Amino acid sequence: MSNSEIQTQLENLQQEAQNSITSCDNLKSLEELRIAYLGKKGQLSQILRGMGKLSKEERPVIGELANKVKEKLQENLENQYQKLLNLQIQAQLEAETIDVTMPGVSRPLGHKHPLNSTIDKMVDIFVGLGYTVATGPQMESDYYNFEALNTPPDHPARDMQDTFYLSENKLLRTQTSSVQIRYMETHEPPIRIVAPGRVYRRDTVDATHSAVFHQVELLAVDKKLNFTHLKGTIKEFLRQMFGDDLPVLFRTSYFPFTEPSAEVDVQWKGKWLEVMGCGMVDPNVLKAVGYDPEVYSGFAAGFGVERFAMVLHQIDDIRRLYNSDLRFLRQF
Repeated sequence: MSNSEIQTQLENLQQEAQNSITSCDNLKSLEELRIAYLGKKGQLSQILRGMGKLSKEERPVIGELANKVKEKLQENLENQYQKLLNLQIQAQLEAETIDVTMPGVSRPLGHKHPLNSTIDKMVDIFVGLGYTVATGPQMESDYYNFEALNTPPDHPARDMQDTFYLSENKLLRTQTSSVQIRYMETHEPPIRIVAPGRVYRRDTVDATHSAVFHQVELLAVDKKLNFTHLKGTIKEFLRQMFGDDLPVLFRTSYFPFTEPSAEVDVQWKGKWLEVMGCGMVDPNVLKAVGYDPEVYSGFAAGFGVERFAMVLHQIDDIRRLYNSDLRFLRQF
């Protein structure tokens, strides 16, 4: 092949390649063109194989021309690559553009259920008075739920609480008083604890009763505690909970694990509503955990959280707290 023929082929290759590169509209095809023209087996390599038949004087001339053609094609490929890449990025940006003038999709934040907020408020008050939070299992043994609380198997007080019994002498706790026994077994006086938790009783569900509800138990054991300390603590708690204007009534009552005992009512919607039971810890309960009742005394109280929530938020039916009705829950 002569010098002039190779020059013509190189010039034709450059013109053909430039036209193909300029008209290419995607990056994949552009890469295929690069391989077709400049690859090891590409058209430029094929043309240059004919240089072996040229004279020593002609080879540098053809070599210089071939390098210029190669550089020009590489420049064309790089320019077209940047052009196509910019177009691709622009198309992607346009497809993913967010119109900030459009109204947003509202995702309202959740907030506390009125029962949880009521428990938190109760616990915060007692923690502020120097009490420690204590918890215990919801599935209890008969011993912790009844016997250690001065309620043996034949005690008539068991009829006061219709219990959910399980297998193997287990039951669903009817009161969080069981937490008091567990705590006293592992701690020495003086102690002051508040025990929030869920409890279970086979009650008939109505406007003021539920089979599953929540309690907050209060226990203080120390030397020389008396009923005046209990009454003052309860009044201060109720004052912080509801304010100074809520009428409060203490009524004599009976519980097997406190003596003397009382029930506490608050005035709600024109009538008295029982919200807690309380009393001085019975000496037998102190003996059951190894405390000397001649040295230590204590007081305890149990609050119905649902009742407090009803008074606090003026709720007329306890069942509203469990219906998961958003129209109701959004008020809190």
